[in-house]
Amino acid sequence: MASALSPPRLPKPKGIQPSHYYEGFLEKRGPRDQDYRKFWAGLQGLTIYFYGSNRDFQHLEKLDLRTFVKLTDEAPWGGSRDPGIHFSLVLRDQEVKFKVESLESREMWKGFILTVVELRVPSTLTLLPGHLYMMAEVLTKEEARRSLELPPCFLKVSRLEAQLLLERYPECGNLLLRPSGDGKDGVSVTTRQTLSGTPVVRHYKVKHEGAKYVIDVEDPFSCSSLDAVVNYFVSHTNKALVPFLLDDDYEKVLGYVDADKENGESVWMAPSASDPDPGPAPPADGPKSLPSAASSQDKLPPLPPLPRLPSQDDNYVTPIGDDPAAADYVNQDVSSSGRPVIPKPKKLVKAPAKPPKPPTVPKPEPKGNNKPLVRKLVGGSPQAVLLATNVTAELAEKLQKRRALEQ
Repeated sequence: MASALSPPRLPKPKGIQPSHYYEGFLEKRGPRDQDYRKFWAGLQGLTIYFYGSNRDFQHLEKLDLRTFVKLTDEAPWGGSRDPGIHFSLVLRDQEVKFKVESLESREMWKGFILTVVELRVPSTLTLLPGHLYMMAEVLTKEEARRSLELPPCFLKVSRLEAQLLLERYPECGNLLLRPSGDGKDGVSVTTRQTLSGTPVVRHYKVKHEGAKYVIDVEDPFSCSSLDAVVNYFVSHTNKALVPFLLDDDYEKVLGYVDADKENGESVWMAPSASDPDPGPAPPADGPKSLPSAASSQDKLPPLPPLPRLPSQDDNYVTPIGDDPAAADYVNQDVSSSGRPVIPKPKKLVKAPAKPPKPPTVPKPEPKGNNKPLVRKLVGGSPQAVLLATNVTAELAEKLQKRRALEQ
């Protein structure tokens, strides 16, 4: 039986190798890195891309040069452990350290970075004529690229909004480009600086004449692009003016990764602000409701029964042991207004575990207006129990004395 023909295996499509102005090995250590990490790095536009190797087409990290401040050289470490050459790239919000293998490699990286940032070929570096020619070609490419796009500091805001942005976010820069207020095809430049504690705001007009942008100052200056306009203000103020760049490192929309119910693939979900609030999530082991007041009361242990108290009709004494429920309360200092307080005897007679049945005593004849010694106690409060205990003990002592006299 002939087997089914399988389609021929085709090679996996490979990504296109990115084109860079300059590339090479570069060791990098950021603010959060403990040590240097080696990358294959490439400079394209105002971004340095870092790859795992020179065969990769997808970068692992990138570094934005729009917040460039300066480049500094570090003294050689001079140790056998680290013979590399070090230099630092200072940005507005961080400082990144680099290490290369030779002085020529360091000068090349510095030269290409300064070319794309300042839009001019540097003249203070130790470079060969061939290196300077390469940087001049990169300068032409970078000027052509920037002429086709708006600079990041260009915002479609009014004059008042531009002033408010520069006032509220001074750490993001002090120079901003905006559309011209006259409605023509021109732009305006708004700057804000501080002089002796007083803010100074200035507005400059930039005319668009053909393919050129003319800065309307005492000595008009012609630029080929809006990016060149920004570079003019930065370079002619000794970098006192900094292009305005809002911090976009933080997301403004909440999102999460979830599985698609149809095909099971992972998709990015962004919940709408109009979705109802689901409230706090229940615990993993299931909801645990708090016990209600009624259920907690039902589970309380029953109160111990109160001892029987003598009434007016009873003429015998019932010994009462120590009641633990009555012993927990301290109410000896509290007395009722209509009830006399009977002093506590010094020594109470404790009843045995199983008290014997008291003998029956004939009822004495009432004499005159004598009233029974034991009155009926109202309620089952601890005070009543204490009073009954004191009375019965005193009566038992008197009965024993009377029996001894009669005998």
